[in-house]
Parts: sequence; C-alpha cells; structure tokens
Amino acid sequence: MSGKKKALIIVCICLVLVVALVAAGGAACLYAVSPATDAAGERSGELRVPQGMTVREAAKELERQELIRSWRALYLAARFNVFDRENTFSLKSGLYTVKSSMPLKDIYMLLQTGSPESIRVSIPEGLTMSKTARVLEEAGLCAAEDFIACCRSQEILDSYDIPLQSMEGYLFPDTYFFTPDEPVESLVRRLADTFFQRVAEIDALDGLTPEQLARVLVLASIVEREYRAADEAPLIASVFKNRIDNGMGLQSCATIEYILTEIEGRPHPDRITYDDLKIDSPYNTYLWAALPPGPISNPGMVALQAAASPAETDYYYFVLTDPAEGRHTFNKSFDQHRRAENLYTKKAP
Repeated sequence: MSGKKKALIIVCICLVLVVALVAAGGAACLYAVSPATDAAGERSGELRVPQGMTVREAAKELERQELIRSWRALYLAARFNVFDRENTFSLKSGLYTVKSSMPLKDIYMLLQTGSPESIRVSIPEGLTMSKTARVLEEAGLCAAEDFIACCRSQEILDSYDIPLQSMEGYLFPDTYFFTPDEPVESLVRRLADTFFQRVAEIDALDGLTPEQLARVLVLASIVEREYRAADEAPLIASVFKNRIDNGMGLQSCATIEYILTEIEGRPHPDRITYDDLKIDSPYNTYLWAALPPGPISNPGMVALQAAASPAETDYYYFVLTDPAEGRHTFNKSFDQHRRAENLYTKKAP
C-alpha cells in the first residue's frame, strides 16, 4: 500500500473518530439537560436557597433529590449563561418548588426569579394541637383558630384515614420552613405528611389499620408527656401496657392536665388536686381503665417507638425520684412504689 493511501486511511479514521466523539458528546449533553423524568413519573421537591448559597450547592441538592439528571449540567449552564446569552445568571434566595419533569432550561430560569424567604418554625415535641396553632400564629403564618378548624375538617381527616375527631397527635413535631403566604391547609398537611413519613420508619407499626395506629398514637402521646430520659420511655410504655392488659387505670397525671388545660381551658395547674382526679371525663385515666379516646399531645420519635415496642417488664408503677436528671424508679408492687415515694419525699429538701 502506498504512503498516500495509508495517509488517506488514517485521515478517514480520524474523521470518523471525531464525528463519533462529537455525536457521543452531543448525546451526553442532551441527556444531561433533559428532564429527570417524564410527566408520568413526575416527582416534586423543594429547594431552599438561603443567602450565600452557591450555584454548585443548589445544583447538587437538586441532583440529590433526583430532580435533575446532572448537577454539572446546571452548574455549567449557569457558569456560561447557556440559556440566556444576554444576561448573567443570578441565583436568587428563596424557596422553590421543582418538578422532575421540568426541562433544565425552565429550572435555570426559575432559580433566578426569587421567592419570599421562608419562615423557619420549630415545633417542640409534646405540644397539643392548640399550642401548635399558637406557635404558627406567633410566627405570623395563620390565625390559631383557623389552624384548629382545619385540623378538625372531616375532609382532611378522611383524606388521611384518621378515625378520630381531630388531627391531635398527627402533627409531627419538627423544624419546618414555610412560605409567608402558605395556605393554612398546607400547614396542616405538611405536619401530617411528616408524621406519616416518620411512622413509616418504625417497623413495628407496619401494616397496622388506622384504628390500631390511633391506639398506639394515644399511648405514645401519654408517654411523651411522662418521660424525660429517652432510655426510660420504653419502660414507661411497658407500665401502661401492663396496666391496660390487666384492666387497671393508667393513672397518668398528664391526662388530667390535658382535661384541665385543653378541654376546660384552665391555666396550667401548679399541682393536681384530688378533686381534679374525680373529673368526669373519658380522658380521666384515674377513673377509667382504658386508653383515652384520643391523643393528648403530638409525640416525637422516641415516644412513638416506645409505644410501638414497649419494653418487656413486670412493672406497674413509676415515680420521679431524680428531678434534676428526670429519672424515675420503677416497681412491680404498690408497696414498693410507696416506699420509693416515701424515700424520695425524705430526700427532698
């Protein structure tokens, strides 16, 4: 073969390789900028962009949520103004709702629009529905009475298969980011959605009917108001379970506090009186040997896990004996219980 022919063949091979590389690169680029899913498999996620967040950080978060195919594609598009050659890309702070079916160009444009800065709200464990409503009202998000009314909406209760008269207990305590103009129903649903997401993480609750879950939730709401040391929560749950199994009243002061403050609207009592223990209410666990008809607080994960899987014990009593550490003494018999109470009384200053 002559030298000219060899050179021609080499040139042809090189051209083919160049074309192949360009085609492959183009295909890769098209893949990277295409939507992460089609409309049928669409997912929706939120991207919170605080002041100072970089494009790289925002893009990586979108990729982590599987809302875009490649963070690099969005980063490079912003870096070189790919979708708007006349204007420099400017990432604006705000809270964005991004759908996985959106083309990368649409996301690129969306992130420059800006949105109202989100409002951070922390809802502590153990709050009641009305106290949660007041937290949201103080944050400027809604009127407390509107939130409570929404929590009692039968339509919303039915949408979650909640067999109770309100969302009490189903409003998961956590830190949330809300937009200033978020509808009150969205606030309720955000808290309820988080509750069901977290409940799904507890294996012992898998497969329960709505009624069975409600019973566990009632127990968890009482445990939430009784425990202070997390490792004691399963023990406290075991005491209540043993009492229920043997037809005994739970005798939880937390339920009396709920009657006084949430049902009767009184200020939080400094102490529970003997007259309080005689109040005729289905929530009075000193009068009735059963769980109350509904939760008395919104429990966190520690109480939910304890109620779902109580410790195996033969305890029937517990009394706070170390207020500083929030620890209790657990006993099998009433005599042991009284001795523990007396011992604590003698030690108290």
